[in-house]
Amino acid sequence: MFAVIRTGGKQYRVVQDEVLSVDRILGDVGAKLTLGEVLLLGGDSPKAGAPLVTGASVAAEILEQGRGPKVTAFKKKRRKNTHRKRGSRSHFTKIKITAISAG
Repeated sequence: MFAVIRTGGKQYRVVQDEVLSVDRILGDVGAKLTLGEVLLLGGDSPKAGAPLVTGASVAAEILEQGRGPKVTAFKKKRRKNTHRKRGSRSHFTKIKITAISAG
């Protein structure tokens, strides 16, 4: 059985015991959390939501909180002797899917 969940404005296809990195979710390492925005439940009898599957949820455990690699934005205007260099590191949460509940 698999599920398609939405968190942080993105959609992820997850199966049980999968480890994935998502946008930051507040919580301590080792904490359990429930992701309630389930868009699709797949398997032998797939169930699609409109927009969400009612009663379905995905249980997960937080493994790590961290920051990703540095992304550099460099802008330059030719022949004007002007440029701008900025960098950012996005926060992420590494989670492990422990259970998928159809509700």
